[in-house]
Amino acid sequence: MIDRAIAATLFGPEDLRVVEHLLGPLAPGMVRVRFGAGGICGSDLHYFRHARTGDFVVTSPLVLGHEVAGEIVEINADAPELAVGDRVAVNPSRWCGQCARCAEGRANLCEKIYFMGSASKTPHMQGSFASLFDATPAQCVKVPLAVAYKAAALAEPLAVSLHAVARAGDIAGRNVILIGAGPIGLLTMLAARLKGCGELTVADIATAPLAFASKLGANRTIDLFGGDDELKALAADKAIDVAFEISGTAAGLAAAIASVRRGGTVVQVGNLPGGQIPVAANAVMAKEINLNGTFRFGAEFNEAVELIVSGDIDVLKLVTAERPLSSACEAFALAADRSQSVKVVLTAD
Repeated sequence: MIDRAIAATLFGPEDLRVVEHLLGPLAPGMVRVRFGAGGICGSDLHYFRHARTGDFVVTSPLVLGHEVAGEIVEINADAPELAVGDRVAVNPSRWCGQCARCAEGRANLCEKIYFMGSASKTPHMQGSFASLFDATPAQCVKVPLAVAYKAAALAEPLAVSLHAVARAGDIAGRNVILIGAGPIGLLTMLAARLKGCGELTVADIATAPLAFASKLGANRTIDLFGGDDELKALAADKAIDVAFEISGTAAGLAAAIASVRRGGTVVQVGNLPGGQIPVAANAVMAKEINLNGTFRFGAEFNEAVELIVSGDIDVLKLVTAERPLSSACEAFALAADRSQSVKVVLTAD
């Protein structure tokens, strides 16, 4: 069967078009999913603005999107746990399960990974902002009818946040600061709360997301737009055990390293600019800081779905706007405006 689909496709910096394309017969071992909802991620916005995110550069048309949920409409695989009509949250990671990293239980570092909507490989791995798209059965996690597609779609960013918190070790009772109050920052705040952290501070250069952080339960917010005096005062008054750098900026990493206590932990969550950046490595040495990277997620995807289904984390608190897939260009422009938006979600037309 030949299907037609529309897809939000990037051709260059700020050249996003919703185009129609043909889908051939469903390949063996795959399922076809009708788009229900998808969240616009920070990396999607980097691609949109610059046709790159970090070191990943778009060199050919790329369908964006990796935060998605939908309905299975066709199955061409041995998938007894799935049926046509099932509602699913779709894990954008397709791990090989055979490489050295998969064998050691770190599937997020899979050497042969297929990750939806990514330009990390050539040819690029096409994303899920399409009215129909294909996935493997292993990528599909069933959700109840009562769970909205837009909630299920946000399992992916919640999984990123859960993995970031796991990379910090046991944070129970520990004082935490998050540099960057975008969607991943706010979800990391909720994940840290879930894992029993102590006092939680959120810092950013924009007032609107900081107000959102306060509403979601931050003990303290710090506006870094006018400088870091307040952050320095906090670090001097109260030991910061763990700092999550989520802004993806060199200044954010410097602030995290400077503010965390001696022997503390910094987790680099944000996607920093490509190439080399200045890092206060001497402070990492002299303060004996644990500087940990965190990349995507592994088993946390299923945990994220469970937390959403149970209501233990209400991801819909972050959603500030919805637009139909056919209006993806407008949705991306809105998502790029931090004064108006926290999380923008695309919905089925």
